[in-house]
Amino acid sequence: MTILVHQYDSSPFSEKVRICLGIKGLSWAAVDQPVIMPKPDLLALTGAYRRIPVMQIGADIYCDSVLIVRELERRFPTPTLFPAGTPGIDQALAQWTDRAFFQAAVGVIFGGLGDAVDPAFRADREQLSGQPFNPAAMKAAVPYMAAQLRAHAALISEQLTDGRAFLSGERPGLVDASAFYNLWFVRSFHAPAAAAFEDLPGLMDWYDRVRGIGHGDRRTGTREEAIAAALNAAPDEPSLASADAALANREVTVAATDYGRDPIRGRLVGSSPYHWAIARDDPRAGRVNVHVPRLGFSLSASE
Repeated sequence: MTILVHQYDSSPFSEKVRICLGIKGLSWAAVDQPVIMPKPDLLALTGAYRRIPVMQIGADIYCDSVLIVRELERRFPTPTLFPAGTPGIDQALAQWTDRAFFQAAVGVIFGGLGDAVDPAFRADREQLSGQPFNPAAMKAAVPYMAAQLRAHAALISEQLTDGRAFLSGERPGLVDASAFYNLWFVRSFHAPAAAAFEDLPGLMDWYDRVRGIGHGDRRTGTREEAIAAALNAAPDEPSLASADAALANREVTVAATDYGRDPIRGRLVGSSPYHWAIARDDPRAGRVNVHVPRLGFSLSASE
């Protein structure tokens, strides 16, 4: 089945996934979704989850870049995203890159753009985060955020001091995609802020090597194609971790715990130490299984 990635080109987390697709040399279709709500075609598949990216393979829907890269490795193990043989710690790196590092990148970009940020985008991100989008406060914080961004980038530079081509050695992997995308985000959307890190030893040569990996064999897909792909497929049969046996086929609600907390409701049909799978029915997409990671999400059983 075709790999469909619901994304938009300016999405930093989508760039992480795109680089991983490039490392694996996979063929896939980009299904562009709106940057801001409403996103009716995406929600027909996810139930409520509005964040980008989302990966779809038939009637299986994978939310969050952390789970997407895990599933890519499970389905397409060669070439591996873990060339150093350290999958656990390499995946744990997302707790750094997707949080503190990402927030520093966001701070310098939007603090630098200030009032030039589109009001509709600001309103959407306020709803997503539950926090006010305050350009004046973000502008005042730019010196601190730039210092933080440089400190994060310096860790990447330090890893490269022995002359290695990529962060794990001579072959690229998930750690490169994870470390790369925040720098790509800054350079792509507020180039002056990149002065915070571009002089660090070895960093930009590594950056160019990662960028040169590309995005694999990409084509354009449509939202209508994605809905039809789900409707005309059946989800893979998931397995359930023994620890979750008491919740098998129970009605549950899952939601992100940081931002974009829109609840997904359905039956728990699969799980592992790393994820949950929720079965739901949609008038347009039919029966789908929505997969979310455990890290950063909560699950509660319906009464």
